[in-house]
Amino acid sequence: MSAATDGPVIDEALSSFSDMMAADGYVLSWTPAEAGSIVVRIDATPEACADCLVPAPVMQAIMTQALAETPYSVDHVVLPSEAAHG
Repeated sequence: MSAATDGPVIDEALSSFSDMMAADGYVLSWTPAEAGSIVVRIDATPEACADCLVPAPVMQAIMTQALAETPYSVDHVVLPSEAAHG
């Protein structure tokens, strides 16, 4: 299995968080990393709620839990630069 071919499995596992992020003005995306892992990226839209984003370690734990029933893990999470410093 590879993240490139199992995209729908990963998308489904992250869908509820993707929807929550969208409601707060963020876009959740992912890219394959090393075998069996993905990089989750959170990008802010102009309407993003700066106070709505949790710190990177919390976000990584949430994404790891979301992928628990898939064969994938989170390599790391990339947050918008303002949130990473705020």
